[in-house]
Amino acid sequence: MRVQAADMPWNDRAGRFSRLRLVACLIAFGPALILILDAAIGDLGAKPLTEAIHRTGEWAVRLLILTLAITPLRRITGWNRLITVRRLLGLATFGYAFGHFVLYWADQNWNPARIVTELVSRVYLTIGFAALAGLAVLAATSTDGAIHRLGNTWQKLHRIGYLCAALAILHFFMQAKIDADQAALMLGFFLLVMSYRAAHALGLPLASPFTLIGVAGLGAVVTAFLEAGWYGVATRIPWQAVLSANLQLAPEPRPAFWILVVGVLAALLPFRRRLVAFRIARSH
Repeated sequence: MRVQAADMPWNDRAGRFSRLRLVACLIAFGPALILILDAAIGDLGAKPLTEAIHRTGEWAVRLLILTLAITPLRRITGWNRLITVRRLLGLATFGYAFGHFVLYWADQNWNPARIVTELVSRVYLTIGFAALAGLAVLAATSTDGAIHRLGNTWQKLHRIGYLCAALAILHFFMQAKIDADQAALMLGFFLLVMSYRAAHALGLPLASPFTLIGVAGLGAVVTAFLEAGWYGVATRIPWQAVLSANLQLAPEPRPAFWILVVGVLAALLPFRRRLVAFRIARSH
């Protein structure tokens, strides 16, 4: 079968090279290539399969949140072409999630009965599998044909992506136990995405730095309290100690700090949008 230029993931629908899609490809496929390289040179540690399971799971969550962030970023920046990479990132998300499951199955010696038993008896695995099932539905209905057949139902169906993200993050927390920094960071980014969505629904302009600063502050505070709450409920670590750690940058900043930093940086994006508009106006 002849490969068309438009079939290349770094090209747009017209077959033209797209720098935006190239960057999306690097984000989507880069971690997998690094994982394969590390496996080839034996650089996955004492338990290579476990390391591969963790990496694929973490990247599935990261890419899922990035995919959900495309629409808010488009509204913030006015860069409508961002929507052209959402499907690529979404399919990559499912790829990592499915790879995560297959690697776990391999870790269970490819025993289907054992897999079923584990999924039923371990709540965090049940939650993770539910997220995977949701992502499978989204991947299966991501084609142009499915979009055409489902019509208005397609958009409603794909809102389960937010539920999948919530389940994936909960799975992440439950698996991480007392080392939940990365899970808390992903939770914070998810809260930012949902806050942007809520602000838009309330009629607050996402092109306003004031709206974005407010979302950044709210996201950081809620992240700090939810992280502390998790440690207080799921571990024996005092939640007050975790919460107070957010006031210190040493030995390393807490996840809430990075949520605030990213949120503030996002608040600067509308200024770039206005600068571009100003330059276009001057050129005319």
